[in-house]
Amino acid sequence: MPNRRPVDELSIEELEEILAIRKREAREARLKRLRAEGRVLDVREAAAAATDQAIASQRDASALARRSKFSAVYEEEKVKRHFGPSPRTVRRWRDRLLLFVEVGAVVGLILIFISVQQARIETNEAATVAQPTQPTPLPTPLINAVVLPSGHRPPIAPGGAAPNLDEIPAHLRAYAQSITPQPIPTPGPGQPTRLQIPAINVDAQIVPGDTWEQLKKGVGHHIGTANPGERGNLVLSAHNDVFGEIFRYLDQLQPGDEVIVYSGAQRYRYTISEQRLVAPTQVEVMAPTNEPTVTLISCYPYLVNNQRIVVFGQLSQ
Repeated sequence: MPNRRPVDELSIEELEEILAIRKREAREARLKRLRAEGRVLDVREAAAAATDQAIASQRDASALARRSKFSAVYEEEKVKRHFGPSPRTVRRWRDRLLLFVEVGAVVGLILIFISVQQARIETNEAATVAQPTQPTPLPTPLINAVVLPSGHRPPIAPGGAAPNLDEIPAHLRAYAQSITPQPIPTPGPGQPTRLQIPAINVDAQIVPGDTWEQLKKGVGHHIGTANPGERGNLVLSAHNDVFGEIFRYLDQLQPGDEVIVYSGAQRYRYTISEQRLVAPTQVEVMAPTNEPTVTLISCYPYLVNNQRIVVFGQLSQ
């Protein structure tokens, strides 16, 4: 007789058993219907069919794996044949090319620098060769002079007026005798030709050279010193007690007095700045100057001649 108890009075085990029975009955009804429709095979046949399908599936999977592996190799070879080396190889060669370019650029810069330096050296050498050879300067008066010009014995001395060799220091006499007198140059443009000193009434010609013989003719221009108006020291000398006593009153000149020196028709004005008494051996008064100057030299004192009077002047603007 069927159990008619309510559901809420059944235990959990009884409910689970009833549910299992219902599921089995539903499954058997479904299988029965599927057999009637021919849609369900016998269990053994179904198992065999499942086994055959599994084997076929395994065979198909193996074949697919082989085709996949072959396809990958084929595709890689295809890429190599149609598109050149791999990207890794391309990057490696690109890096090498860039390194080569950088090294080449550095080497090029070094070669350019060496070329520029070589060109500079060659240009300087060419300029040096192209420069005209400077003439060898003549010895300056300060080197050749042992004593200042115009020195002589006074006319009242025994034997009369004559060059005074005694004023040359003993240790320099051999040197003075070995000096070859400079030749008198041919008068040319720019050389002094005339001297005027209005304050002491001097107006005399100027001759090149200041040797004993030249000073007999007038005021001597020391060879090698500046010409009128030129930068440098214009050195003029004359006697004070013989051969016209041209510089007799040289000691009377005062700062501001004017000295006029002619070079042909050109006239140059100098202004007296100072006078000085020096020993005959103080040849430094004839040294070159940076500005246009004039130096007037004569023996001193009158009729004694054991010193020199030196008067300096600057070119007037």
